[in-house]
Amino acid sequence: MALAPKFAGQAYSSNVSPKAVHTIELYLDYVCPFSAKMFNTLYNSVLPNVPKKYPAKVQFLFRQQIQPWHPSSTLVHEAGAAVLRLAPDKFWPFSEALFEHQKEFFDVNVVHEARNDTYRRLAKLAGSVGLEESKVFELLEISDKPGEGGSLNVGNKVTDDVKLMVKANRRVGVHVTPTILFDGIEEGSISSSFTGQQWEEWLDKNVK
Repeated sequence: MALAPKFAGQAYSSNVSPKAVHTIELYLDYVCPFSAKMFNTLYNSVLPNVPKKYPAKVQFLFRQQIQPWHPSSTLVHEAGAAVLRLAPDKFWPFSEALFEHQKEFFDVNVVHEARNDTYRRLAKLAGSVGLEESKVFELLEISDKPGEGGSLNVGNKVTDDVKLMVKANRRVGVHVTPTILFDGIEEGSISSSFTGQQWEEWLDKNVK
């Protein structure tokens, strides 16, 4: 599936050719432990070697997959959308930080917290990777005042971006996380428990 320009930061682009032969799409949820496991292995052990080992052969796309049975999933992915708006080059570092702190946004840690307070914590986390907290929060904050025409479901400044992400993911039919698509086809042989070596063996077989 094509990547909308506004979401360009979801592509891991460390010297990877935009005309790469193959595409691996990673459907991940920020509050899914298995997504965190896969992301950490890829980001720290595999992706840094991709430009040298598979030049112009493969690109990786991070597809944000909201899992609605975790209510905070929407909020953390909104934060990802805010980062994409403000500093696309910080999306992957922010994602690393968010996965590292994901337990802080699990159900029991947000159940008694006001929504805007959760957004403040997410903005602070974005600040830890170089974004301006106030600008991130400005995109995330929900007003307590009715919108135009008296609307009470006012959303925030990234609501429309999240709608586009959800619409695109529904078209593909992804449900569980993590889910991997290789050249547009679900690749069931890849597990969240893959080590860096197993990833490289798979890439050697399917990409080289």
